Amino acid sequence: MRIGIPRETKAGETRVAASPKTVGQLIKLGYTVAVEAGAGASAAFRDSDFAEAGAEVVAREAAWACEIVTKINPPSDDEITLMGRGATLISMMDAPRSPELLTKVAAGGLRVLAMDSVPRISRAQSLDVISSMANIGGYRAVIEAAGEFGSFFTGQVTAAGKVPPAKVFISGTGVAGLAAIGVANSLGAVVFATDIRPETAEQVESMGATFVAVQSADQQQSSDGYAKEASDDYAAAAARMYAAQCPEMDIIVTTAQIPGKPAPRLITEEMVASMKPGSVIVDMAASSGGNVAGSRPDEVVTTANGVKIIGYTDLPGRLPTQASQMFATNILNLMKLITPGKDGQMVVDLDDVVLRGMLVADGGEVTWPPPAVSVSAAPAAGAAGAPGAGAAGAAGATAPPAAKPEKKPLDRRLIYGGAALLAALFLVLFFFSPSSLLGHFMVFMLSVVIGFYVIGNVAHSLHTPLMSVTNAISGIILVGCLNGLELVNYTTRSLAEPANLVILILSIAGILLASINVFGGFTVTQRMLNMFRKGPK
Repeated sequence: MRIGIPRETKAGETRVAASPKTVGQLIKLGYTVAVEAGAGASAAFRDSDFAEAGAEVVAREAAWACEIVTKINPPSDDEITLMGRGATLISMMDAPRSPELLTKVAAGGLRVLAMDSVPRISRAQSLDVISSMANIGGYRAVIEAAGEFGSFFTGQVTAAGKVPPAKVFISGTGVAGLAAIGVANSLGAVVFATDIRPETAEQVESMGATFVAVQSADQQQSSDGYAKEASDDYAAAAARMYAAQCPEMDIIVTTAQIPGKPAPRLITEEMVASMKPGSVIVDMAASSGGNVAGSRPDEVVTTANGVKIIGYTDLPGRLPTQASQMFATNILNLMKLITPGKDGQMVVDLDDVVLRGMLVADGGEVTWPPPAVSVSAAPAAGAAGAPGAGAAGAAGATAPPAAKPEKKPLDRRLIYGGAALLAALFLVLFFFSPSSLLGHFMVFMLSVVIGFYVIGNVAHSLHTPLMSVTNAISGIILVGCLNGLELVNYTTRSLAEPANLVILILSIAGILLASINVFGGFTVTQRMLNMFRKGPK
């Protein structure tokens, strides 16, 4: 079968749905690839690059006449007419907001797989263009903000005076939000972030940012991996939080979008007016209504108080080479899934929840929306035999979580009694122990205190390599065990003494365990370092 890669015709689009690298891999799957002349010019992919990879460089009509056509944006009316009945189109479709387009492609007899309708399940992550493009968009959002911001991101002390670091606030900690956090943090800014899902706080803090929680009892759990509308209670609490944060921030990046619905309004005109002159807001949801009052798609709006609101809708396209490569890789992974025989023959198995979720039109009919796929760790349906777990439970309905029993505080008498007993045990231990034990114990306690404060100031993401390297401290145990062996006289008479036999056994066991700890720690560290090295590991 032939795969056509046409040039994108949407105004301002710089991406292309294939790269020379993925073209070569599509050919290995048994397909013939036809690329429209000039399709990759804006992404720095030359026609000669595609030709060297094995593709045919063809005219526009020839690319659209292929049995399979892959592209970035939804097709126009003219492009639909260029495809033959029974052909397969693979592209983004924005299905929830495009019912008329779905009717047109179905009427044209096309089979359409929407790349932006991939179910949010682990097995489908390699096909998820929303995540791929959001990653690039979040990165680029901070770069655009830095270009409009009139100062440094990182704090500096110069001969001309001290420059404080910029304060950056990220609203939403999905893929785009986490990418924005990473870039802002790497540029030296002080980063804050919030999300309707409180469980993301650990991710935010592991990246060096501060999580700002919304004080509301109504938190979100998604059953399909996509964001849902917030309740009135949460929205009111969030508004209070944003009102408090906006005057303090230099940069704000908003990422909140809900599939098929207008973007939620997070930043009001009053909040924008409270910000400092020269502050910058990047509204990544400008294309779907905007999270920020006053934002306009594809424009930079400067408010009366000097705040710039960036509403670019083409953030991934502002890094066209990388965006094209990632989008093309997502499509390649889809083609691997639907080409099980690697013989150039496409097989769309509708029993596969991934493919069924992506199929929006087939056989002259609109097949959107697909059957629901539960993908989250939300509370599961009631187990068989549990109260209320009848037909609804069998159908996969979600049962309300059981109320957690309230923990009663410990009786103060038990706390004081336990402390007194522990103190008495220590007194007895020190009374019958050598005088040197007290000194060693004091060193141990000081080490615990110092270690707590040292480790507590290390970023969470560095804890694993830090602990694996500190396993080398077990070398002290090795030295002690070797000294223990020297105390034992390896004679039958000496080993007959119980004390010497115990020392020998403990020394051998200590040497074995400490050696595993030392060499294992360095092995783990080496493997982690290899993850960040380019080239052969």
